Amino acid sequence: MFHWDNGLFLTRAKLGLDVRRGLACGYISHAHADHMGPHQVALATPETAALYRHRRGAGRRVRLLHYGEPERFGGFELTALPAGHCLGSSMLLANDGGKTLLYTGDFKLGPSATAKQAEPPRADILVMESTFGRPRYRLPPREEVVAELAELVRSVLAEGRTPVLHAYELGKAQEVTKLLTDRGLPVLQHPSIFAVSEVYRRCEVGLGDCTEFRADRVPGRVVVTLPRGVRNFRLPGIASPVSIAITGWAIDPATKHRLGVDHALPLSDHADFDELLRLVELVHPEQVYCTHGPASFAGCLQAAGWDARPVSGGYQRRMFVP
Repeated sequence: MFHWDNGLFLTRAKLGLDVRRGLACGYISHAHADHMGPHQVALATPETAALYRHRRGAGRRVRLLHYGEPERFGGFELTALPAGHCLGSSMLLANDGGKTLLYTGDFKLGPSATAKQAEPPRADILVMESTFGRPRYRLPPREEVVAELAELVRSVLAEGRTPVLHAYELGKAQEVTKLLTDRGLPVLQHPSIFAVSEVYRRCEVGLGDCTEFRADRVPGRVVVTLPRGVRNFRLPGIASPVSIAITGWAIDPATKHRLGVDHALPLSDHADFDELLRLVELVHPEQVYCTHGPASFAGCLQAAGWDARPVSGGYQRRMFVP
């Protein structure tokens, strides 16, 4: 039904799933760089298609997959379902008439301010992202982290300083912007983040009181910029910044020092360890294949009674999976 060839493929359809090299046809679960390839034709949701074209060129050919609407392709019935990760993110349910396979891409089961909540179905085979696949990656309740963030930002502003949040250009930056503006905190965005946010707006996802960064607008506003270390993350004219990284990895206390920021808060758009386990329970598959995470997570699933194994680039270049 599927195989690994330096990337995951639906064999009969010759369809790559989040394969980064260019293919005749590839499915893109969401528009993060590590899941996109320069395909001749890309299968994606309308929102992911808009973001894909923004990042890879307006002329990219796309075949649209609307949430919950099955499409025939290469001997499969393909259905895109919300993944809860970022705008347009999707899981792909593939049915060959005998077996069903669910490929998650990156996902999160909990709520999001800017993405549709995940709706995982039952399937015979589950191929799942497992980024936080170690037991220590159990994130605190989302509402507690959001409340901590809002309190921290308000206290920094009250001191006459500028809170500078570091977040990924697509997804996390828009999510944290919406969370702040919903709480009455105006936001300035790095120009490259703001360009992505304009795509969000065209997809009818408003972000509230949010404008493009300009130095004369800084007083009294939150600045959302790129992660530290990314090219051009620094913005001019911020006299007294307090840096705050927004990342699930902040569950590790050393993250603040590793990233060189004043604060780090564990807000993630990935499923944490408990949500990964919950997904398997919801899908209730006969077989589980784990990608984008530690191989040890498959062992955790095996200990819980599931038929699970890791699939990654560490395997042989071509591996056929039953």
